[in-house]
Amino acid sequence: MPRTIVTLLLAVAAVALLSLVFGASYLEPILPGDIPLGDALTAIGLCAAAGSAIGLSARRTALRLVSVVSLVGAVAWLVFSVSIVPTVLCTLTWALVATLLAKYRRAGAA
Repeated sequence: MPRTIVTLLLAVAAVALLSLVFGASYLEPILPGDIPLGDALTAIGLCAAAGSAIGLSARRTALRLVSVVSLVGAVAWLVFSVSIVPTVLCTLTWALVATLLAKYRRAGAA
């Protein structure tokens, strides 16, 4: 991987980390899909750090394999965290409907 790409990935990871550490005000806006910008920047930073590790490690070494595994783990975590939101919302909606039905039944029985 070219050094310029590795440098760019490391810069993205550093900006993401420093923004989160210092609590930058631009992390609060909500992106489409109800994801805060800070969460998206965290995911991008993790993937950039893992990608730069691939670029810094030599080919056909154990370090390169660990770097690839860390990138796959970062991307899998991103997919998991995005997919968990609809599941939680569905569960909470189901609980709300069940509560409302229970109140309706008690009100009709009284």
